[in-house]
Amino acid sequence: MTHKKWSCCVNLVNLFTFYFKKMKNPLFYAKILLFGEYGIIQNSKGLTIPYNFYKGTLKFGDANQKQKDSSKVLKDFCKYLKENSQILEDLNLDLEAFQKDLQNNLYFDSDIPQGYGVGSSGALVAAIYHRYAQNKFDPSSIKKDQIALLKNSFGLMECFFHGKSSGVDPLICYLNIPLLIHSQNEIDKVGLPGESQSGKGAVFLLNSGEIGHTAPLIDYFFDKMKNEGFRKTLKEEFIKYNDACIESFLKGDFSPLFGDLKKLSTWVMVHFKPMIPKPMLQVWQQGLSTNDYYLKLCGSGGGGYILGFTRDYQKAEKLLKAYHPQKIYSF
Repeated sequence: MTHKKWSCCVNLVNLFTFYFKKMKNPLFYAKILLFGEYGIIQNSKGLTIPYNFYKGTLKFGDANQKQKDSSKVLKDFCKYLKENSQILEDLNLDLEAFQKDLQNNLYFDSDIPQGYGVGSSGALVAAIYHRYAQNKFDPSSIKKDQIALLKNSFGLMECFFHGKSSGVDPLICYLNIPLLIHSQNEIDKVGLPGESQSGKGAVFLLNSGEIGHTAPLIDYFFDKMKNEGFRKTLKEEFIKYNDACIESFLKGDFSPLFGDLKKLSTWVMVHFKPMIPKPMLQVWQQGLSTNDYYLKLCGSGGGGYILGFTRDYQKAEKLLKAYHPQKIYSF
């Protein structure tokens, strides 16, 4: 065999090894719910996108405390799945294989920050489903009705982490494509307007510096839902502004978007104030007063990231530099 042919064979083997490893240990990325926090629980619209800045994958090892802690979480999760196997029977998970892997120190190697609203538990659930579901849906060919079924199953799995889950976070982490949520049982793949790298406007994240805890905030929300007046304003104002924002964003029509964003941000400041991390209250109000940017919750709130929208990112970035802005979309 000539040196040239040998080199070609080596390259092919290396390429095969690379893709085999990638197939064995696929990456699951973070997500961002652009619009729909809490509203999707009440069957309103939502728009969620992958955020490939953070990622996680299943691995084996117990070389450090982080890996051991992750393995402990997975053991508790496996126990929960076994105890609820009847509820989760549609998933057809191979829990024996899961247990065997746990004996070999399976853990979730992730840099997705926990309690920041970007899908740390969603990515983990997606990874477990991908590895152990015996009749899993293929993300590249999944049909609309199957998306809704998978979301509901993911919701049952993620209840382990949050007490209650819509299933949207694991769904977006698994499919890794933008999704438009019309209602709890109607979800579509959707295309986003093309980004403009030369545009001044942007969607961005701010770091509140605090960790959020989803379960108590969801409990708080459902307590508020017992009040008829709150239910009325949620339906007639919050959902109205939220749905209008989604429609404008998907059309790339940013003029009406910012009008509805201001209304949405103001509504959240009034009715969801306990869900806004305390360090962010002043800058939240500052945005509403100056119109330099508008802020909204990223996920359940309480800490972690806050989502921002601005027509002039350079200006907003300077104003908010203490919160380490991360641009996620330009227009």
